[in-house]
Amino acid sequence: MKCPFCGKNSLRVLESRDVNASTLRRRRECTNCENRFTTYEEIEMSPIRVIKKDGKIESFDRNKVRDGVLIACEKRPVTTEQINKVVISIEKGLAKKGKKDIKTTMIGNMVMAKLKTLDKVAYIRFASVYKEFEDVNDFKEKIKELK
Repeated sequence: MKCPFCGKNSLRVLESRDVNASTLRRRRECTNCENRFTTYEEIEMSPIRVIKKDGKIESFDRNKVRDGVLIACEKRPVTTEQINKVVISIEKGLAKKGKKDIKTTMIGNMVMAKLKTLDKVAYIRFASVYKEFEDVNDFKEKIKELK
């Protein structure tokens, strides 16, 4: 990496810290001109593809997972930070699997597992859509599982 001010390769890292699961912030100083600047480094992961129930394949979109969790947690005592942690945890879990193609059922089950520990009502809400509940008995079954 070259200094943006003088163009020399003589840099040192003063401070490093995580911004989120895949981004690192580094404060750098040029030993030649002594100017300081900040860089952000993102971990490059191989893209994850999602296999939908109908067989279609699309790129993994963390925003879709986040939207599903947000809807399930609507009007519940769950903070945005907690929701972000759930999404990051799921994304990390998928990356650790080491597979390029992941079925939506795996993602849905991971979301349900996280919501089950986070908020039981949000869990039931998500499960009712994800598992396509047909009637009240499906709700009763899930609630029995929680007890």
